[in-house]
Amino acid sequence: MKEWLLEILCCPKCKEEENPLGTTVGQRDGKDIVEGSLDCKHCKTRYPIKDGIALLTIPPRNPTAPPSKYEDQAVVASYLWSHYGDLAGENEATDAYKRWAELISPASGIGLDAGCAVGRNTFEMAGRMERAVGIDTSLAFIARARELMIRKSTSCLIKEEGMISRELKIQLPSGYNTHNVEFVVADAQALPFVSAAFGSVASLNMVDKLPLPLVHLQELDRVSSPEGAQLVISDPFSWSEEVTAPANWLGGTIEGRLKGRGHENLQALLEGRIKGLKGCWHVTATGHVWWKIRNHANHFELIRSCFVKAVR
Repeated sequence: MKEWLLEILCCPKCKEEENPLGTTVGQRDGKDIVEGSLDCKHCKTRYPIKDGIALLTIPPRNPTAPPSKYEDQAVVASYLWSHYGDLAGENEATDAYKRWAELISPASGIGLDAGCAVGRNTFEMAGRMERAVGIDTSLAFIARARELMIRKSTSCLIKEEGMISRELKIQLPSGYNTHNVEFVVADAQALPFVSAAFGSVASLNMVDKLPLPLVHLQELDRVSSPEGAQLVISDPFSWSEEVTAPANWLGGTIEGRLKGRGHENLQALLEGRIKGLKGCWHVTATGHVWWKIRNHANHFELIRSCFVKAVR
């Protein structure tokens, strides 16, 4: 974990008080903390740093807990293809991440990529900001993103058919910044950052994957700079009762405060026409991006992700 991240970290368990985290260093590599912990003196929670990765979820990630599907290496490979397939010359890949990146205007300050998965949008933000931070609850995703950060390359096996696989090699372009990027394991509903830490924030295909999507929006609002901030949220709004109780959906229902379409309600929340956020955002662009996930050579998921760009 890069030491500069300490400037904006706070305990996610008691973030209302924005208690800073003390550092216990077990192993260091230059200005990177390889092994150690981040300690909250207020609530006494200790967040471990393992293999350079800070684990900042509540409670701290339990290594013995049953893995989620996002820890499966086949799923990781699918996301690597989705994020970097265009850079690797894959004919079926989309330019989704290039299009999302173009929604963020170059600016000073730090960028946050909430739900970064394997990190493509974080690297893109780093090219437009002074620094960028990606967070995700998947340790496997964050580990692969940090491997790209350190080595600028990685490879994985992607399924062709049945038991047949082939190697996908990924090389970051020479113009990508990696020294000003960091990735941590954290929850997009309880961000471990002080208020107003970020000049730009992004959330791609995350809103419908969370139990409390409105809390996620409130967290993005909290950590965004009160002036000059920009925000990009893009989502297919594929609501599922297995993930989110219908009472917490931001759309997709025919009655209630948030009935109707999710992307329209998102705009109304940002602008204060529906209560839930501070309502101080100005929507400057809307639209959609076609995004694709590859399961095997003959099976792809094509997803229309509706975006909202806002500033304040």
